[in-house]
Amino acid sequence: MQQAELMGFLRTLLIISIVYYSFRFLARIFAPLLLKKVVGNMQAKAKKHHQQKNQQSENSSTKEGETIIDKNPNSKTQGNNSVGEYVDFEEID
Repeated sequence: MQQAELMGFLRTLLIISIVYYSFRFLARIFAPLLLKKVVGNMQAKAKKHHQQKNQQSENSSTKEGETIIDKNPNSKTQGNNSVGEYVDFEEID
């Protein structure tokens, strides 16, 4: 009975080690390819975004360095000064 348990344990360890080392081997092969593809996609998106920003800036009627104010701030909205009473404290030695 103990012989069968020992063989089962060794077989389990062997399977775990084979899976572990095969995963490491495959990761070394496919990780750089996957990383290169992800970086390439990110570069393509950044380039497309940059081109869209350039087209928008070329199509806009404002000149470079010109400031545009869309809305004047509402001068009536000020902080509520009736929040509380100010108390002046003195230090006692």
